[in-house]
Amino acid sequence: MMKKTKWLLASLLTLLSFHSVVYGQEVVRKSYAYFSLEPAIVTNFLGSSARKLGFVSVSIELMLEGPNFLEAAEHHSPLMRAATIEVFGSQPAEKVKSLTGREDIRRICLEKLQELMIKETGSEMIKDVIFTRYIYHQS
Repeated sequence: MMKKTKWLLASLLTLLSFHSVVYGQEVVRKSYAYFSLEPAIVTNFLGSSARKLGFVSVSIELMLEGPNFLEAAEHHSPLMRAATIEVFGSQPAEKVKSLTGREDIRRICLEKLQELMIKETGSEMIKDVIFTRYIYHQS
């Protein structure tokens, strides 16, 4: 009985020491920064026919890899605005109006902006693109 208790106590101590080693390690958290493409982007998109034209108004927040990229984002904001306007201008009405299409457009914007920033700064610098307001209208 005493041998079993010692074995159990030794196992428990081993488990507790492992637990403190795992949870005693510091977790390195990334510090992201956010940058608004101001003012909101308002542009046309392709309508369902040549006579129909739609417009979309989108507020965009960029999630940057860190606060050290805020200055570069500010400097390149006209280029980033132009790129997102180009993306929206080439989208069909069905894509602009649907939730899955909106997500596709968001991903296209992210990829396009990352490509541009690699070219301009040597770093992707943009972790994510967030649409905080998304309004469309088609006449």
